[in-house]
Amino acid sequence: MVRQATLLEADLFEAFDGLEDPRSRVCPHPLIEILFVALCATLSGAESFSGMAQWGQCKLDWLRQFLPYEHGVASHDTIDRVFARLDPVQFEACFINWMRRLCPTLVGLGKGEHIAVGGKDARHGYGAEGVNPHLVSAWCSRLGLCLGQVKAVVKSNEITAIPALLAQLDVRGAVVTIDAIGCQHAIAKQIVEAGADYVLAVKDNQPTLAEAVRRLFAGMDQLARPFWAWSEVDKGHGRVETRRCVVTNDVDWLHEQGQDWQRLTSLAMVEATREFVNGQRRGEAMVERRYYISSLPANAERLAGLIRSHWDIENRLHWVLDVTFGEDDSRVRIGNAPQNFALLRRMALNLLRRDRSCRDGPTKKRRQAMWQTDYLKTVLGLVTSQ
Repeated sequence: MVRQATLLEADLFEAFDGLEDPRSRVCPHPLIEILFVALCATLSGAESFSGMAQWGQCKLDWLRQFLPYEHGVASHDTIDRVFARLDPVQFEACFINWMRRLCPTLVGLGKGEHIAVGGKDARHGYGAEGVNPHLVSAWCSRLGLCLGQVKAVVKSNEITAIPALLAQLDVRGAVVTIDAIGCQHAIAKQIVEAGADYVLAVKDNQPTLAEAVRRLFAGMDQLARPFWAWSEVDKGHGRVETRRCVVTNDVDWLHEQGQDWQRLTSLAMVEATREFVNGQRRGEAMVERRYYISSLPANAERLAGLIRSHWDIENRLHWVLDVTFGEDDSRVRIGNAPQNFALLRRMALNLLRRDRSCRDGPTKKRRQAMWQTDYLKTVLGLVTSQ
């Protein structure tokens, strides 16, 4: 059977064409067929390999519109073995290649595009090393898409994974925000040399820098240095939160202290004051201060927006993966399967986010994809020729 022409063929099929099949012998179920049924089933609500196989058997006639499936859909054991043995580094490279095809605007992201970088544990997904995989993702705030994923080295942390992830992405013209774990000289240098800017959180993993910045902002009322401020107020959930961002471009004194950060241009402090107006904590107030270094000019409003948008990676990626896709509850554990399945979830979420034909959230979209193959076809960007 000759595969029908599809729009997806120029994206998914070609982007993953170079992925090496981990099986040592010729098998009746080609790798692309296994990947395609796995992606479609994940979009339609499947959260296990047995669920993928069951979905594929029920939708076999529909699947054959796009790929031959001459021997039917692979068993759940076969799908499990393939994902357990599949090279996750190759799979991640194909994912990033697919994202470039899916959204050509991601190539050279353009001036001011925001990329948030953050990590997440797959809590129950013990992988090949017998520990929870810690996955570092890059998130494009404006598009609401995951751009890439890299696993942190065993017994290490995000410091090793962040440079590997950034090296795979084209971040020219973008602004990269990272939590304090990424506040490293080498990472700041890599971002700048890649043609991007950075906003890095400062905490006690850089004790000298953190203490210096804290002292600066603590005494700013007595200092004859330039400071600019911007504030916003939010009300809801029984509290009033006032966020004030204070910035300065006076950074020369840090260089004099040996703090030679690549193209360091500004320092920022975000002060969040939460006042409880309802409930048992009525009348209480909490004040929290967070500190940042940046290669951007000292624009308080812009830096405040970027710092707040960084939390999108938690709220719109990590939280959705847990609640909508059940990532934390997944019992996929064998070999490389946890890492590869995590990437598959991110592929599915990107497709759901990219779809504009339905204004529902990812949970309702998955349910609709399960019920209506026409909608699933729309999410995938499939168009069959007659």
